[in-house]
Parts: sequence; structure tokens; C-alpha cells
Amino acid sequence: MTPALPRTDRGRLLLVLALVASVTVFTATVPLLRDWFDLRVYYGSIDSWVHHGGRVYDYRVPGTTYGFTYPPFAAVAMLPMALLDLRTAVAAALLLNLAALAVVLRLLAGTDRRRPGWFGWALIACLLALFEPLRDTFSFGQVNLLLLALVLADATLLATGRGRLAGVGIGLAAAVKLTPALFIGLLLVARRWHAAAVATAVALGATALAALVDPDASRFYWTEALWDTDRVGRLDYVSNQSVQGILARLGETDRTLWAVVVLMVLGVWVLRARRAVAAGDWTAAFALTGLAACLVSPITWVHHLVWLLPSFAVLVRAGRPRIAGALYAVLCTSVVWLWFDDASGVDGFLGSNTYAWITLGLLLWLPVGQLRPGLRTGSRSTSTTTAAPVPAAPAISPASVQAEPCSSGRAAATAGGVVVGPVDVGGAPSEPTASTLPADPKPQSSSERASSYTADPPPS
Repeated sequence: MTPALPRTDRGRLLLVLALVASVTVFTATVPLLRDWFDLRVYYGSIDSWVHHGGRVYDYRVPGTTYGFTYPPFAAVAMLPMALLDLRTAVAAALLLNLAALAVVLRLLAGTDRRRPGWFGWALIACLLALFEPLRDTFSFGQVNLLLLALVLADATLLATGRGRLAGVGIGLAAAVKLTPALFIGLLLVARRWHAAAVATAVALGATALAALVDPDASRFYWTEALWDTDRVGRLDYVSNQSVQGILARLGETDRTLWAVVVLMVLGVWVLRARRAVAAGDWTAAFALTGLAACLVSPITWVHHLVWLLPSFAVLVRAGRPRIAGALYAVLCTSVVWLWFDDASGVDGFLGSNTYAWITLGLLLWLPVGQLRPGLRTGSRSTSTTTAAPVPAAPAISPASVQAEPCSSGRAAATAGGVVVGPVDVGGAPSEPTASTLPADPKPQSSSERASSYTADPPPS
């Protein structure tokens, strides 16, 4: 039985204060602070390139072997950092990530206009603050939330019948990092040829623009840096929650075995994504693609798992909030770090790969095209107890599916995404970082451990 939430403003305020205190204690004791490491890589590379005549891919954070590893267009997109000092760049990164998170939540909410109120937003903020991939994204100064927002914008366009405008977000995301290119594959699987062509053209155009801005950097990246795995990090590092990470921690280095497993994962993804598209469930299709991308990428650091957020929205929409809550809670615990020093044995095999098992389980069993009882096509019912009459053998259209209003916090499917039902709330050459950090493992402010490295892996 779900405990009743307080119905008075005083009770709600006391609950929020208690939750904020708990989250503060948790954040101060359990998570590891990342000291904006990835952002300092970006900032140092751009500063060296623009102000000191250095090359983007030559810069290393002082005292480490880590430098810029994204495609050249990412460096071009980050050029505005050259106008900022490091502290201002950190503040800007925080604001951009907060804005991107707001966009992601809004896109997953679809067309529902109900508002959770101050109490609901406070509860949501506390929950999101606990999610380890989000904590790491903010603390590292990473860009994954921005890319997720771009990709989900295309999902919304496709779901709302504006597919001719879709593809730009996916193309830009793929030009910044390689992993989102799998979403172009989704467009091909869905036979959305126009959107796939737009995404491909945007990605190639952005890449060509980077080649015009700095031909030498582009040549070096595509011919050398992309294939240099030493720039990325150890495959067996516990933060690598991909199929490759699982195999590496088992001591299995055979690339053929990894390729076979990747093909199997992609086969499952194609089958399930096709089913989602056939049902008009674009949120589930994009969620499945994010899951597959995390599994097949040679390296998926913990902060990359923000791509799991749409999956939790799908679970809630399908009337499975307890499963979503349980999996979400595990991803808040930093449990994989218990096997940081030794991932051997059965416990190491199971525990050190916990997040990868969750990702794989979601890929296999995420509800697709399923609506919880009480959902129907058309306008929203005005009663929480009696559903409007439904004609016999209705045709389920992806145009608009909405849920009855409820106070249980359950979710409703919509055309543009997933609506999480509201709680009853009533209403290099230079050293710009001026830091000297240990080279291995990757540094952070509170421990010698880190949950991820900076770099994106090269494609298989």
C-alpha cells in the first residue's frame, strides 16, 4: 500500500524539508565529487586551441593522460568557452544542464498541461538529485543531457505527426558524439527515410563544417585519434557498464565474441523497436534505442546512463511504477563501486555489472505499445472513477492517448511522449585549470576513484 502524502501545506513543507535534508546527507556522503573533470578537458582544449596556438587533440589535463576525444564538431560547438574563464564556464555548464533536464522532462511529459505544483516539483527534484548518472553528468560537466534533449525533440516531432521536421536533433547529437548515431538506425528501421536523410545530412554537414574550421584536427581525429583506445580508458574499469565492460571484467578480450554479442543485442533492438514503431509508441522506440546504444558502445560510463531516463517514463506510463521505482533506486546507490578493487567471482560478475544488467533487462522487457487499464484514445476523461464509453473495436491511433486524471502519481501515454501523472499536491600548452591531478585512475575531488572517464569510445 502506497503511504498517503500530506494534504496540508504545513505537512508538505515538513516532508520536503526532510527529503532535502536526506538528499543533502546522501549527496555529501555516498556520491563521489567529480570536480568538473570533463568540463576542464573541454575548457583546456578550447583554451589551448584558440588562445595558445595548440591543437585540440594534443591538450592533456595537467598531471593526467586525458584529453579531448569527441569528434571535431564538438570542439567547434564549444568555441564560446574561449570567451569565458573556467568558473564562468562551470556556471554556464550547470545552467545548460539544468535547462536540458527541464526540456527532457517536458518532452517526456508530452501534451499534458497539468502542473504538479511546488510540492510535486520538490519531490521530482529530490528524486532526480539521487540518480547517479545525473549526479555524474552535472559533477563532471558532461554533455549527455544536452544530446538527450536534442534526440527527444525528434521523438516528439515524429509522435505528433511533424516528421518532416525530424532528424535535425539526431544529426547534431551524432556530430557531437558517435553513440547517438544509432538513432539514425532507428529512423531506418522505422522506414522514416526523410528523417533519416535529414539526420544524416545534418551530421555530415556539421562534420564538414568542422573540417573547414580546422582541417588538421579533422584529419587527425578520423585517421588516428578515433582508433587510439588508450585515449579512452580501461575497458575493465567498473564504470564501464556496457557489454564490452562485462567481457573485459571477465578477462575476455576476444573481439569476435564481443562482436557476436553486439549483433545479438542489435537484433533484439531491431525487433522490439519495430514493434514500438508499429504501435505508434515513439517514446518506447527511442527508449529502446538509448538502451541498445549503451549496451553496444565499447565504453558506457555511468554518466552515459542518462539515456535510461525515457525507459523509466515508459514503465510508469505502462502502469508499472513499482518496477520503475525499484530500478531507479538501484541506480541511485552507486552499488557497482563495491567492486571497484576486485570484480572477480560470482558476486563480482553480478554486482559490478548491476547497471548493465538493468539496461539489458529493460531492453528485453520494457513494455512496448502497452497502456495501463483506463487509458483510451481521444480526449481525457473528466472522472477518476468512471471511464467514458468506448466504441466497440476502437482503432488505436498514435495521435493522442491520454490518461484519466489521478492522484496516484501514475503515468499516461501521450502522442508527444510520456506524461507522468501529477501527485495530488493541490495546486595542453597552457594549464588553464591550474591543477595537478594523478594520472591513473581518473581524479576527482573526494577520492581517487571516479565513475567514468571523459572520452567517448571509438566505434566498433
